[in-house]
Formats: sequence, C-alpha cells, structure tokens
Amino acid sequence: MFTIDETAPVIVRLSTVIDAPLERIWALHTDIDAWAEWNADVDQAELDGPLLPGNSFHWKTHGLDITSTLREIVPGQRLVWGGPANGIEGVHVWTFEQTGSQVTVHTEESWSGAPVDAATEQLGQALQQSLTTWLASLKSRAEQSN
Repeated sequence: MFTIDETAPVIVRLSTVIDAPLERIWALHTDIDAWAEWNADVDQAELDGPLLPGNSFHWKTHGLDITSTLREIVPGQRLVWGGPANGIEGVHVWTFEQTGSQVTVHTEESWSGAPVDAATEQLGQALQQSLTTWLASLKSRAEQSN
C-alpha cells in the first residue's frame, strides 16, 4: 500500500462529506480526462490508456505541466498517484468511505524537493488551497446530480 512521504516538509490532509452515491463520486474522480469540466483549477488532463497502476496522466494546473503515475487503485475505495514535477516530488492519496447515504472523501498529499525546501510555507498554503478547492468542486459536482 502506497502512502504519502511522512517526512516531507509539506503535508496536507483534508476531507469532506458528500451527499451522493459512492459510484457517482468515484466515477467523477477517476474520469481524469473530464477533470477540467468540474475543477476550475485543472486546465486540462489526459490519461494515457486505461485507469491502471503504472499508467500515467498529463495535466495542467496553476500554470504547471505535470505528469503523474497511478500507483494504486482499489475501486471505490482508494486512488494513489504521484511523481516529480518541477523539482517537487508529490504523492497524493485519496480514500473514499461510504457511511449510509454519504461518502467521506479524504485526501492527503506530500511534497518534497529543493523548491519545497526553499518555500515551504508558501507551497504548503498553495497546496492547502488547491486541495480545498478540489474537494469543494468534487462535492458540488457530485451533489448536483441528486
């Protein structure tokens, strides 16, 4: 099981509760090619091949071109990706837990590398804001269909 880098200088952990079926939330979150349709922070995203560990996706966010590699997929429960981008090594873990008619989506991400060491507080705030927006956007889109 892949986890974030607990020794990284930047670690953000957030969660939200979504009033929508797990299947809908999972489908939205794993349709990488459609991220830009519901997440304003993502300019474009494209998965290379099927949603399988080892495959990569290319995406643009906050002016950065990023290539991430899928590391772990447990359908309906867990999605992990990561990789280097502009000198930053990122690991991103998403978990999905259904309780009754609600789903708790938990995200945790670690960043390490020279750029993070040079601007830890600034990059930590940027990541916090980005993940807050991501969760709010996922919640909004998933609940729209109710």
